[in-house]
Amino acid sequence: MEKNLLEQLNLWHEEDEFKQIIDRILEIPEQDRDYDVISHLARAMNNLERYEEALQQLLTIEKQGENDPLWHIRAGYAYYYLEQYEDAVREFETADQLDPKDETTLSFLSWSRQELIAMNRKRKWSMAMQARNEQSSKNGAGKVPFEGFDLTNFWKDSDYALKNYVSEPPTDELIASIELELGYTLPASYIAMMKLHNGGLPINTRFPTGEATSWAEDHIAIEGIMGIGREKPYSLCAEFGSRFMIEEWGYPDIGVVICDCPSAGHDVVMLDYRKCGRNGEPEVIHVDQERDYEITYLAENFEAFIRGLVHADFYDTSEEDMQEDLRKVAHEEFSPLLSELCARVTEVDNMEEIIRAICTRIVEEKGYFAFHADELSTLMYDLQFWLYTKSYPHTGRGQYLTAYEKIIAFGGSFSTGGYAPGFISDWMDDRIRQGMIVGTNDALAFTDTAIEQLLEKLGAFAPAT
Repeated sequence: MEKNLLEQLNLWHEEDEFKQIIDRILEIPEQDRDYDVISHLARAMNNLERYEEALQQLLTIEKQGENDPLWHIRAGYAYYYLEQYEDAVREFETADQLDPKDETTLSFLSWSRQELIAMNRKRKWSMAMQARNEQSSKNGAGKVPFEGFDLTNFWKDSDYALKNYVSEPPTDELIASIELELGYTLPASYIAMMKLHNGGLPINTRFPTGEATSWAEDHIAIEGIMGIGREKPYSLCAEFGSRFMIEEWGYPDIGVVICDCPSAGHDVVMLDYRKCGRNGEPEVIHVDQERDYEITYLAENFEAFIRGLVHADFYDTSEEDMQEDLRKVAHEEFSPLLSELCARVTEVDNMEEIIRAICTRIVEEKGYFAFHADELSTLMYDLQFWLYTKSYPHTGRGQYLTAYEKIIAFGGSFSTGGYAPGFISDWMDDRIRQGMIVGTNDALAFTDTAIEQLLEKLGAFAPAT
């Protein structure tokens, strides 16, 4: 590439003049465009959200870009926004191998992995639902309520459920009086289910959604299904029933609250009669008080809703989350403050590796990266305080509590992503009470004995030589 052209393209890039970059490069005959020119063209296309075109350009120089981290970053970027997350993970992992600890690469790699987990979960649910629907079709589902659907293992009859939800099967007279009180005809499938088991806690408590709610990005959770009756607290016309949720909690008067949720009133599942009228077949919706009573469509009818419920384990990402946190504590970049503090340590070697080893053990024991009041967390509180006060010896209580979050809690990519201030203040109070931290509110520090004890503990995590 000519030097003047390269300077002009870089100038346009800094000025966000991406269209000018593309127009100028497209004036060059295709056979005369070299690796650098095509790289600039793909970058500009990415910046204008023309991801497919950017990817096409990058693939023409794939062999030349094999060892160029920028090529893999740009390809990964295009794949990410094309929602091809498996390919994005592959490219960002390669970029990280070629240029370790690049902040942009690590951020996109983490996001790509998270999106891949979510996408695979949705695929799994879609396949499960397809198989279930095919099986239901074979069994003639829909002709008779819940035909071909196993209701014998549907409920979890705990003492709590029996006390608060489950009533005797309703009589036709009770059903009629409940419908009169509610002002709506209840769905035939719901009545059929309640005649077999009148309310309770289901084993499957999650229902997938196409959009985020206050509960999760891709599903809602229910606590129990209200039975037909007035006696048990969580039945349709009882103490915490449908009318109570509408009149006292402000839920829209468009149907019947049929399920409560784990939020203790802050979201519910309702039968929605707006389209069908009071005597028709209602849709099932989720209503979210936390989002100004936002309504999310769930299912075309009650039976479809019940058939679509899945177990909570379906959305259990703890293993994936643990693996991501293990990767984070092993490879993510320290905050500027933590890097500065580690660089000033002379008492022990390999302070960074020691911190990573301790945090790895924390993730292995907890399943995630967080500090609480356990032994290893306390060790990390001690270590951070010693590192900080060693570099900043005139540190008071308030100053340290303010600085704490910049070390690891909110320290960038190597971060717990938050903390409970009470744990830190309780830890400091304990150490002062034990005589391990001494001084005044304007200048606190570990005693020599406390430092010796800390260094001895750190030695157990030092890398083998």
